[in-house]
Amino acid sequence: MRGSQNSVPLESVSWRSLRDLIPHLAAFKGRIALALVCLIGAKVAAVGLPFLLKRVVDSLNTEDIQTHLVVVPITLVVAYGLVRFANVLFGELRDTVFGRVTEGAMRRVGHQVFKHLHSLDLAYHLDRRTGGLSRDIERGVNGISFLMRFMVFNIVPTFLEIGMIIALLLWNYSAWFALIVTLSVVAYIGFSVVATEWRTNFIRQMNQAESKSSARSVDSLLNFETVKYFNNEAYEADLYDRNLKEWEQARRSNRLTLFGLNTGQSLIIALAMTSAMLLAGFRVASGAMTIGDFVLINALMIQIFVPLNFLGFVYREMKGSMANIDAMFSLLRVESSVNDELGAGDLSIEAGNVRFQNVQFSYQSERQILDDVTFTVEPKQKVAIVGSSGSGKSTIMKLLFRFYDVGEGSITIDGQDIRSVKQHSLRKAIGVVPQDTVLFNASIFDNINYGNVDASEEEVREAIRLAYLDDFINDLPDGVNTEVGERGLKLSGGEKQRVAIARAILKKPAIMIFDEATSSLDSRAEQRILTAMDSVRGDYTSIVIAHRLSTVIDSDLIVVLDRGRIVEQGTHDDLLSKAGHYASLWEIQHTRPD
Repeated sequence: MRGSQNSVPLESVSWRSLRDLIPHLAAFKGRIALALVCLIGAKVAAVGLPFLLKRVVDSLNTEDIQTHLVVVPITLVVAYGLVRFANVLFGELRDTVFGRVTEGAMRRVGHQVFKHLHSLDLAYHLDRRTGGLSRDIERGVNGISFLMRFMVFNIVPTFLEIGMIIALLLWNYSAWFALIVTLSVVAYIGFSVVATEWRTNFIRQMNQAESKSSARSVDSLLNFETVKYFNNEAYEADLYDRNLKEWEQARRSNRLTLFGLNTGQSLIIALAMTSAMLLAGFRVASGAMTIGDFVLINALMIQIFVPLNFLGFVYREMKGSMANIDAMFSLLRVESSVNDELGAGDLSIEAGNVRFQNVQFSYQSERQILDDVTFTVEPKQKVAIVGSSGSGKSTIMKLLFRFYDVGEGSITIDGQDIRSVKQHSLRKAIGVVPQDTVLFNASIFDNINYGNVDASEEEVREAIRLAYLDDFINDLPDGVNTEVGERGLKLSGGEKQRVAIARAILKKPAIMIFDEATSSLDSRAEQRILTAMDSVRGDYTSIVIAHRLSTVIDSDLIVVLDRGRIVEQGTHDDLLSKAGHYASLWEIQHTRPD
């Protein structure tokens, strides 16, 4: 399916988040089993505490208390202390053992989502909003921590304890006590579920508003220069404030509904406690129960409703966590439109011959981008793709790199259809110097080394030399360790392009694509880039996508595109002699500025 990076639709959150998590927990079966043993031990100790307290009270409530003071009460008090310590010890052991499970699941899911996002096609990433997407992942991973912690540490233990208490009340006392507990627990849970489902919409609206404001702020800050160019600081602040206003309104609604939920839960707890204590009081007065039994009933009711009261908060937060986890897992359900065929093998490069055969392509069905494109790039040749803006030049690069699949026809490398080989092996064989070079916020060395993270320092230095970056780097105070800033904004266009060329050279591909690598540069910077390109020309099959025709006059073949169709092919001199489309473009570029 073609998914979305946005938050989960308000009506679609379900308990499937738990099902999706199960495979990630399977690797920790032993730890989960040990944690459950500790959980049961902690709850047995917890339920035993009120009964020991009853025995202590009853032993103190005797006429010959001085006779029994040393033996019975002290023994019971010591036993009470030991059982309470056992309750805490088992609880701490459970938390420690299960913590590894939670952290392991968070790591596995986060890694899987991140890896899956990088496997998706370019079309998905052109539509996504980075800020909202990063918030979805962050909230989803944190949601796993919350869900696992409270599912194992609160919900399961609470219901286990309630079941044990109801059984003991039924066995040792009147069925009325068991009935009061059962009805109150059912009423409390039922009310909490209904009210929380009502509130969940406001929680999701709040999360969506937060994602929207986060995405807007990230987008605005990433385009800081553009905001400054057009004096739109106030406009950006106003847009951000509007998103924050939606968030504020959602939080206000969330807070009001929380008041209603807490009030209803408190009423149910008060009625249950009052009913149980009235019944216990009457039975003590009639002699059917002792003072110790009264204390026991009181302690058991408190022991039930303290965690049950917290359960309301946990359930609300769990629903929010599951919404966040579901939003993150929805990313895993997004399918790429570009996939490896079943049984696809690695691309085998022998010479580096590239052929486009009757290629048809369109981004939308109503607009054809490439129409019956056929040309061949022989090994070690330099072939230029030229044409006016919008003619489909860069699309050829995207198809060869398999960001998209052709609609009809085929693209082959050394006779192998690129759709029949693994994308990883295809892209490993192709180096790209893009038109808009975006660098990581790291050093020059790290950005060049990114072309081959396993390369030695000597290989990086050689790539720098081939890209004619030596003089520039030597003039910098920090040399190759100079930080380039976010998206490489501390470097000029020509400097970034040469870093991109060095990075591509370090990759050592069989095919090199230069996508309008000089289109935005001045003449001096352009000459340096051309020199760098020429220095490595003989080592690769080169495809140069160019707007400036002066950069491709030495090409072995020039392919001229117009509105997605090849209108001419030949060398620079051949095409000029034809006095056709290429000659017209050449004349335009040499009679007025680009």
